[in-house]
Amino acid sequence: MIILALDTCLFACSAAVVRDGAVLAARVEPMSRGHQERLAPLVAEVMGEAGVGFDQLDRIGVTVGPGSFTGLRVGLAFAKGLSAALAIPAVGVGSLEALAQPHKGRVFAVLDAKRGQVYLQAFADGAAVSAPDALPIETAAARVAELAPDVLVGTGAALLAEMRPSAQVVAADHADPAAIAALAAARAPIPPRPLYLRAPDAKLPGGKSLPE
Repeated sequence: MIILALDTCLFACSAAVVRDGAVLAARVEPMSRGHQERLAPLVAEVMGEAGVGFDQLDRIGVTVGPGSFTGLRVGLAFAKGLSAALAIPAVGVGSLEALAQPHKGRVFAVLDAKRGQVYLQAFADGAAVSAPDALPIETAAARVAELAPDVLVGTGAALLAEMRPSAQVVAADHADPAAIAALAAARAPIPPRPLYLRAPDAKLPGGKSLPE
């Protein structure tokens, strides 16, 4: 199976082409904005480096959040458009599970959600043991103290590190596209949907939140 993996949810624009678990080409370009302008050229470059034609792809894996509302929409729109054009499945992958995927043992994937909150999901040897959630930092810290993870990974890992001094802290600000591909390959080809854990900060005139 040849998979094109995409991530625009966090602080990078990433793409990789993976064949049966082997990475043929991958690019990760750090950025906090500009994903929309960079994604299509980046994908073309990665496909060229991999020596794979778009007609050879079997599946597209794309992160669906939590993360930047604008960023995740960029990745989803691109993946859905390419999926329709090529008549192949696009599969959604949570950014928290993608962050946790390369690590073993008890893993907490943690993203700094600002406003005194973190996005948090717990895993044990790659299997989710909690649903992704938006929690006050104090609540998340209590959960760390109770469940004693071996690894804290993500942009919010340092916020909880003092509650578990023996844990490995990995301050990753983007997911490995190879991890996204591995997760996308292992699940049913259900059309991706954005994963929103709270309302967006941006508002429409009149104070209404942006629609999904």
